[in-house]
Amino acid sequence: MGAYSIAEAKNQLSKLVDAAIAGEDVVITRHGKPVAELRPTRGDKTGRLSADLIERIAERARTLPALGEPSADIIRRMRDDEP
Repeated sequence: MGAYSIAEAKNQLSKLVDAAIAGEDVVITRHGKPVAELRPTRGDKTGRLSADLIERIAERARTLPALGEPSADIIRRMRDDEP
């Protein structure tokens, strides 16, 4: 892990960003105490899931056992059975 003062980080920002992208932990300190971390962003910022991720989630869901009665039916039954 690399720890850099704010002054060092200002002077070496491009290098530190490249290091973070490469997977190195980059910590920025103030008066010797960690105050920020640099790390690469996580993928697409549109808020949309990739087709590959959707397919992996669906595949995983198909492998899970059925839970039985749908929760909406349980809630309706509970609601209708109340005096």
